[in-house]
This record gives sequence, C-alpha cells and structure tokens, in this order.
Amino acid sequence: MQTVSMNFEKITIILCRTSHPGNIGSAARAMLTMGFKNLKLVSPNTFPSSEAVALASGAEEVLNQAKLYTSIEEAIAEHQCVIGFSARQRELTQPHINLTSLAYTLNENYSDQAIAILFGNETNGLSNDEIKHCHLLCFIDSNPTYASLNLAQAVQLCCYELRMASNKSEGLLINKKQKDFVSADRMNGFFDHLEETLDQIGFLKKVQGERLMHRLRLLFNRTQLDEEEVNILRGILKETQKKIK
Repeated sequence: MQTVSMNFEKITIILCRTSHPGNIGSAARAMLTMGFKNLKLVSPNTFPSSEAVALASGAEEVLNQAKLYTSIEEAIAEHQCVIGFSARQRELTQPHINLTSLAYTLNENYSDQAIAILFGNETNGLSNDEIKHCHLLCFIDSNPTYASLNLAQAVQLCCYELRMASNKSEGLLINKKQKDFVSADRMNGFFDHLEETLDQIGFLKKVQGERLMHRLRLLFNRTQLDEEEVNILRGILKETQKKIK
C-alpha cells in the first residue's frame, strides 16, 4: 500500500518564449499563491525585468531562482513527465484532456516523478517542436466562444487544480506501485538513436521521415518507458547497427 500525496517540489512550470515580462511576474505570483516555486523560462523576450518584479507582487523568490534556457530540450532534460497546455487539439497528437482530469492523473500516477508543465507564447501558444516532447496535452474547459485567458490566469488555474487534487487525496492509500519513468533527456537520446538506425537501414527514405518520427514519438511517449525498457530498446538498435556494418 502506498500513500498518495503530490510533491510540489518536483513540479516545474516552464514558460516558453514569453513576450511580456509582466506575464512572467504575474505567473510567479500565481504559482507562489498555490505553493509552487519551480519556474523555468525558455527564450523569454525580456528577463530579468523590473516589470516582472513589480507584477510578482512579493513573489520575488520564484523569480530569483527561475532558471533560463535557450532550448526546450535543455529545460525538460531532467523531467520524467512533460505536460503541454494547448487550447486546441493538433493533428497526430497526444491525449488531450481537461485540467481537472490532468490533476487527478498526475496525482495518482506521477506524484513522485519530476513533472514539467509547459505554457507557450502568449500569442501563438506552444510550437510543434515544443509539443512533440509532451506526454499529455491539457486544456482548460472554458467558454468555447470566448476562451480568452491570459498566461498568468492559466498558470493560476493549473496550480489551483493540482493543489485541490493533492488536498483531496492526501493520506489515501493505493495498491499499485508507481512506475519510475526515464527522463526526457534519456528519451531524446533514444529517439536520436532510433532515427539514426532507421536512416541507416533505408527505412526513412521509403516513408515521410519527419512524419514517421513524430508518430513514433507519440507512440513511445504514450507508453512511457522505464530505464530497463529504454536499455533493451537501445540494445536492439545497437545490435542492428552492428549487423548493418
């Protein structure tokens, strides 16, 4: 039997290509209000910024420890579960679930995993390159004719739902043992190895290579592999490459 309680210290909010520094400060305030402190920023337009500090309204500790990255791959490298917020479902995409369902899914299956939650640019949202790294996509169930939330509001709602799900299940016991998934960095290494091998055997030339790799990412991200499973698959790829040579 295992006690369920979400570990907020293992949850990181990642803001990608944020245009306005004030939105970073407002998001930091929203996070700290709900008990979340881990913030990563991928290629923000302006940061550090006095405007971000002003709109953080006392949540400077979140801003002061925020980590800056130039690529999404670096930002998510240590995380075992990556969630992307997207209002619309994309073609060839991951499961697209509402925020309440996400909160309970994370609490039950990933409570002790390193979780990254991605929010995209204020105007365009997450790019296809950012979304391809996600295991799940999440949407906020809002008015379909006017779903106009700003970035900080979306972060606030996300953190609130996660907090409520954790509060409701705190102290509950479950029978199943949670799986230890591999990090995004390990998965990206596997995908590079897989693409290299498929290219060497000439398979990518027979199909649309980029589209195929996208579909394979979706397949393996949906499965979510542990360390032993990744080692088995990479061992198969290694032996395949030996036979080719």
